[in-house]
Amino acid sequence: MKIRKFNYKKQLHELQVELVKLQRHIISNNARILILFEGRDAAGKDGLIKRITEHLSPRETRVVALGKPTDMENHSWYFERYVAHLPADAEMVLFNRSWYNRAGVEKVMGFCTPAEYETFMATVNDFEHLLIKSGVILLKYYLDISRTEQTQRLAERRKDPLTQWKISPLDKIALKHWKDYSAARDEMFVRTHTEQSPWIIVKADNKELTRLNVIRDILHRVERPDKKKRIEHADRNIVYLYGSACV
Repeated sequence: MKIRKFNYKKQLHELQVELVKLQRHIISNNARILILFEGRDAAGKDGLIKRITEHLSPRETRVVALGKPTDMENHSWYFERYVAHLPADAEMVLFNRSWYNRAGVEKVMGFCTPAEYETFMATVNDFEHLLIKSGVILLKYYLDISRTEQTQRLAERRKDPLTQWKISPLDKIALKHWKDYSAARDEMFVRTHTEQSPWIIVKADNKELTRLNVIRDILHRVERPDKKKRIEHADRNIVYLYGSACV
């Protein structure tokens, strides 16, 4: 399924206007919004986050994309480096990858021990529930792409001089470990999808439809009085709760 460029830009503009209204509501109500974006390499997280934040106030919007942990961070409480970036009142924070690195790349690549992985899995739900009880509105999105689409996107990334900064040594082995990442993803869903903090799955092979539907879903899930409900219905063949459709 594709969308014409004109229609995409028109719909995107309308949704971005609603995001600005949403931000006004967040600011006026001192709300705290935390959105996690996870997914395979080249799943489109950067482009999606750019469209979400493009017209929002930078004073009340932050994108967090943490690098490799320092030695000190490796010997600290695992969640500590993330806590420092949680949203304050009137703020929206978007994590481009999050503490779920431990459930994905760290597990697959052996960057954490089995004991560290199990400790994470045993504590992450309580950690998130504590955030929610403290008033944080938490949304967790997983962008999933097909193996064919990932192969194509990684090849394009290597050729395009404007995306050289995205190249990672892990890109070369992402496809080799496709099944391992799939198994880690599935276990993560089973063990960390809760009623209070559910996983929202995104079929992300089409970048334009991914962006439009994730923005619609965000607008739908964060309550505010001046909603335009007619444009906030995401295509549930693209964006849906884990367990409500085949992953």
